[in-house]
Amino acid sequence: MRIALFVLMLLQASSVSAQQRSALPRTSDGKPDLNGVWQALTTANFDIQDHAARLGVPAGQGIVEGNDIPYQPWARAKKEENFRNSATLDHEAKCFLLGVPRTMYAPFPFQIVQSPAYIAVFSEYAHTTRSIFMNSEHPPGPIEWFMGDSRGHWEGDTLVVDVRHFTDQTWFDRAGNFHSADLHVVERYTLSTPDHIQYEATIEDPNVFTRPWKVSFPLYRRKEQHVRILEYECYAYDQEERARRGELGPR
Repeated sequence: MRIALFVLMLLQASSVSAQQRSALPRTSDGKPDLNGVWQALTTANFDIQDHAARLGVPAGQGIVEGNDIPYQPWARAKKEENFRNSATLDHEAKCFLLGVPRTMYAPFPFQIVQSPAYIAVFSEYAHTTRSIFMNSEHPPGPIEWFMGDSRGHWEGDTLVVDVRHFTDQTWFDRAGNFHSADLHVVERYTLSTPDHIQYEATIEDPNVFTRPWKVSFPLYRRKEQHVRILEYECYAYDQEERARRGELGPR
């Protein structure tokens, strides 16, 4: 009796899962349709780990699985130094591009435009554009790009994106969590409902960390009428503020 009940429960769960998969919007080639405007609702741009509130920073639950970043001893000390000097050292303050995966949980919406051969991700922050080339190889390196080089493929209904060729001039957050130019990121985008993407990124950098580690969080579809990506002209705003403070000389 118990075995029959267990089998029935498994069949029901499988049926529900199949119904959920069939209800997902799909593109003309049968892949899950990721087109649209999305945004993360986390405080991870302040700190990807659990953190208490402080002036200008809301308390937040981290996105790091296990809440532990496996730094090498020297790197953990550097992270603490970064934190103490983050107001000037974090390159976000200089309006540099945020890198991967930080762009995905920064407090700005982004738009995904999907085709079989190419997927573009346009962020509101500083006109950031990510180009994900499908079913192709990375160019030979080393190459130092702020957003890295992204190459994607599908594993079932999950978009997997391999990202290499980074600069070391980006951080994971404002708390000083950092990487080297040998950063390697593997992202996984799984459309769990028509309006939610489960996002995961595995982080690997043998120069800085003792083992790979992972971040994960949901992305939410923006549902406002006529929603679109606007502009956050970071560099222009920075120049205006510096001019207001008298830090820029005469042209």
